[in-house]
Amino acid sequence: MAELIFESAAALAGMIRGRQVSSVEVVQAHLDRIEAVSPTLNAVVVVLAESALDRARQLDAELSQGGVIGPLHGVPVTIKDAVATAGVTTTGGTLGRADFVPNRDAAVVARYKRAGAIVIGKTNLPELSAAGETDNLVYGRTNNPYDPSKHPGGSSGGEGSAIASGQSPLGVGSDVGGSIRGPAHFCGIAGIKPTSGRVPGTGHYPAFAGGFSQLWQLGPMARTVEDLTLALPILAGPDGKDPTVVPVALREPGDVQPAKLRVAFYTALPEVPVTADVAGAVRDAATSLTESGIAVEEARPACLDSVREQIHAFNAAMHWDQLRRTLARAGTARCHPLLQQAIDFQRDHELSPADLAQNLVWIDEFRAKMLSFLDDYDAVLCPAHAHPAIAHGLSNTPRYKDGSMYAMVYNVTGWPGAVVRAGNSEDGLPIGVQIVAKPWREDIALALARRIEDSLGGWRPPPL
Repeated sequence: MAELIFESAAALAGMIRGRQVSSVEVVQAHLDRIEAVSPTLNAVVVVLAESALDRARQLDAELSQGGVIGPLHGVPVTIKDAVATAGVTTTGGTLGRADFVPNRDAAVVARYKRAGAIVIGKTNLPELSAAGETDNLVYGRTNNPYDPSKHPGGSSGGEGSAIASGQSPLGVGSDVGGSIRGPAHFCGIAGIKPTSGRVPGTGHYPAFAGGFSQLWQLGPMARTVEDLTLALPILAGPDGKDPTVVPVALREPGDVQPAKLRVAFYTALPEVPVTADVAGAVRDAATSLTESGIAVEEARPACLDSVREQIHAFNAAMHWDQLRRTLARAGTARCHPLLQQAIDFQRDHELSPADLAQNLVWIDEFRAKMLSFLDDYDAVLCPAHAHPAIAHGLSNTPRYKDGSMYAMVYNVTGWPGAVVRAGNSEDGLPIGVQIVAKPWREDIALALARRIEDSLGGWRPPPL
């Protein structure tokens, strides 16, 4: 049943509960799709066919007796290979962990399973999730389903490629500098980085410790905003293990009153030019919101005019030495060139203790200025990345290195940011836009993303 592979997770869950289709049929359709496109894309790198079908049969039997496990009963999902899955190889993309098998699920995996989801595979990533494109020495590179000569982004690029191409309706990614939002943009799907402290990182590799905890956040990825809205409440909330998670209630996107919202938009940062196609997609999205009765005006926080060096320095201070030590603990003697480039770049931005203290003061001042900007607005609409999908091997070159700054600034602020497809490049590549809301207002980001999706069409099938 080929049509099943492009249904939303919400639709599949409804069809399974309504006995229109069995979970076994749904899982098998996605396994067949993985087999068909893996030679081209290499997105799902560990396939759990036997265990997934066994679980599907169990859930079909429970349903026949009137039992429903949860809102994702019988729906297949994929999991980024940085996220622990009990009994399944979880490498983090590094050779030292090529055979590592965790004995327990990460918090988000356990929550998906408790909601009735079936894990059908693990998806590819850059080594230690520390590059802007998806390639490693364990599994090789992943390709973009709209043009295999391009990469799908990083670090959750395997999820982006798999979901866009119908190998999975729903997944989970992690985001430190656009690692959910970049692949969503490059692959034309939907994704959300929740507010920092919303979703537990327990079971993620590398661990959300020290500097990492300042920037990382886990979140759902899907083809539709509807599925993000379905998945986020499943994943969110304290787990009693991750000390960074804050028990703030989620609000419903359906309760948002768009007519009362004020949205600022900008098409570019002075330090990071965007392509004309990217700027056009943001303007089209702004127009679509205006036409739906939302107050939109072009405005950009003044503090974003000059941020590049300070944010690179902050990122380097939080990451480079921890990445080096993580490789040593993993027993990885040889890392991928993309990771080495990232480490070298961050080492070049290393700060003295005095400079680090000054940089941390700058970061807090920056966060305060950004919050002050939101005195006048409920959300910000802007690019997710400066470019459409990029050719393999170029993400660390001067032309493209800073393209993720549009996402990275909102890792620094910790605000929730959703991405949804809003246009195409001249050569047909997807272009997403980013909707960033006030802290803890994922409901606003999702409500606005849904408006843009409804107006501009959202995800479209790739030409595979």
